[in-house]
Amino acid sequence: MQRPVPKPSAETRAFWDAIEHDALTYQVCEACGKVATYPRGVCGHCHSTRLSMRPSSGRGVIKTWTRAHRAATPAFKDHLPYVIALVDLEEGFPVMTNVTGVYAGQVAIGDAVEVRVVDRGDGVKLLQAFAATGAMV
Repeated sequence: MQRPVPKPSAETRAFWDAIEHDALTYQVCEACGKVATYPRGVCGHCHSTRLSMRPSSGRGVIKTWTRAHRAATPAFKDHLPYVIALVDLEEGFPVMTNVTGVYAGQVAIGDAVEVRVVDRGDGVKLLQAFAATGAMV
């Protein structure tokens, strides 16, 4: 079974277009300077429509994580176990991503990571977290 493919909306299209070009971006309100947690058409703080996308360094810290031992759908059965983490990026927004190459006891809250764009092997590009040193966690 094939794994799900991202389905960009009008509001998330710029984010996914950047991913296709191997770049991680985030949205900022030009009126109030607040970072949007996810791309949207109106600032969640001041309601301005003056929003822009900026490049992210990808550097962040694991805020929380879990290891999946049971697939949510049959499409993920062959990828078990896998780690999913909420990473707080240094620009002030969180991303949910998987952490690759992780085995029991090797990931912890507070670990420094780099979130990068990778091709998952079927032509679909997504985010993955790696140890901040550049090696896989």
